[in-house]
Amino acid sequence: MRASNYDKYPFVPVAAGADACQTGWSAIASALRAALQALPPATIQPHVLAVECYPGTDLKQLQHELTQALQPAQCLVADELYFTPAEIDRMVAGPLTDDPVFGRLNGLTIADFFNPGQLQAAQDALVKATGQLVLILGTGATLICPNPTLLVYADLARWEIQLRQRRGDIANLGSSNFNEKASLKYKRAFFVDWRAADRLKKQVLPRADFLLDTNEPAAPKLISGADLRAGLAAAVRQPFRVVPFFDPGPWGGQWMREVCDLPDGPPNYAWCFDCVPEENSLLLGFGEARVEIPSINLVFAHPRELLGEALHGRFGTEFPIRFDFLDTMGGGNLSLQVHPLTEYAQDKFGLAYTQDESYYMLAAEPEAVVYLGLKENVDFPAMLADLQRAQDNPEAPFPTDQYVNAFPARAHDHFLIPAGTVHCSGAGGMVLEISATPYIFTFKLWDWERLGLDGLPRPIHLAHGAANIQPDRTTSWVTQHLVNQVTPLGSGPGWREERTGLHEREFIETRRHWFTGTVPHDTHGGVNVLNLVQGAEAVVESPSGAFEPYVVHYAETFIVPAAVGAYTIRPHGPAVGTECATLKAYVRTQP
Repeated sequence: MRASNYDKYPFVPVAAGADACQTGWSAIASALRAALQALPPATIQPHVLAVECYPGTDLKQLQHELTQALQPAQCLVADELYFTPAEIDRMVAGPLTDDPVFGRLNGLTIADFFNPGQLQAAQDALVKATGQLVLILGTGATLICPNPTLLVYADLARWEIQLRQRRGDIANLGSSNFNEKASLKYKRAFFVDWRAADRLKKQVLPRADFLLDTNEPAAPKLISGADLRAGLAAAVRQPFRVVPFFDPGPWGGQWMREVCDLPDGPPNYAWCFDCVPEENSLLLGFGEARVEIPSINLVFAHPRELLGEALHGRFGTEFPIRFDFLDTMGGGNLSLQVHPLTEYAQDKFGLAYTQDESYYMLAAEPEAVVYLGLKENVDFPAMLADLQRAQDNPEAPFPTDQYVNAFPARAHDHFLIPAGTVHCSGAGGMVLEISATPYIFTFKLWDWERLGLDGLPRPIHLAHGAANIQPDRTTSWVTQHLVNQVTPLGSGPGWREERTGLHEREFIETRRHWFTGTVPHDTHGGVNVLNLVQGAEAVVESPSGAFEPYVVHYAETFIVPAAVGAYTIRPHGPAVGTECATLKAYVRTQP
């Protein structure tokens, strides 16, 4: 362990002062009143202030604050014009399926939630509001009035939504399921709410007059749409980090608590999303003020500059590379698991691609292992029978060591895990997981006779797993293809480069650089994701001065957009004179 210099709140500076950011309801109301007063007087048509809201926004508070401050002649709440909760539950039942974890991606839109008759009645009433101020708010406000006089987008981070789900503060979109299990709320949000809301966000956010950050109910923040767009444009031209979040788990460890300087409250920290733009936030800095937005907004706004032309053509507005942490140092084994083959993911879940991944070991205790692939001459039907028996009878644990390889794990080992390979990290390891992004699709096979943090068994997916396990990935094949496939590639003054993976079935390439001097890099037209896997501190610089020097610390993941092009990395601060290392991931493209 070392003294922590890990930055938990990285941000992209937008303005030197906080004047552009209005904090608190009073300041927000003043800014909106000023914007409305600057408009020509309403005559035949009403002035419409539309507040388009991401699902999970506190509509009661929003309505209370804005109606008191602005005194509109009418206030329409989009969510009150939906079909009934029972009707919506029936509508989403197909995509959700009856599985406790997995659903199917689908084409539902926010428009599908509205009762057409009620929507038409609200639009008819709006036409009659001659010369008045009308406030419309909620998810789908811009479907009631597609071209409002003033447009505000009220945004909310995915992690904050999950915390509100766990507390029972919110239900799913159009539902009354406040008391439903948090994992089921998350599943419904993942497959329905967020997909539909993101489709609308892509249309609305580029033309919003204001962005309202609703993550802190007591301290909301408002910035202009122009400043939002300036911040996104700045982020995509320089290295940046998204805001990590940490969560405990039944197998969690203690390494992140110390290295990342985390609070003592939870019993452990099991995992961290350190670079998952669909889930993480992006902080925009206005002096001392910080505005939090979902980092997926950047992918939506600037996919070509962020991903590069080839990757945008291939993945659209999805960020294809995920970095996260799995901490079992002082903890337990992860669940024994497997990920779906591509064709299975496409057929069963509507996914374009699957979760191929790898484990890069940041640290390991002396006895740490990674379970990977099957042993030679395994009786596969017998193995499946033993997995089923362990699931049915808690007194008959699965004999893991009889069937699954356990490879010793040391710091800087790299284990490659193409979909279909049985795997998990054992206790005593600190994993930097590098993978493709469809992270929810993990089939648990065996969970070591333990319960989740809620005191209940975690879902096991033996049927899915059995359909995807590749029984020919045995000890010799795994050793030859998946364990420490390190190839030296080149060197220069004070640095050397190695290829560490991934497997040819995986679309991600990883390169490790060891360095005491300055290392030249280039995005070559595609996004790079890196982690400082050794060394206290390094600085990322532009040879042409195109961006300000960017300092990163040990274990921090950072993104270098495709638009950056050439950049360099060298030791910085306390790391000068020591050997540092980065692990870089990017998507392979055809020559």
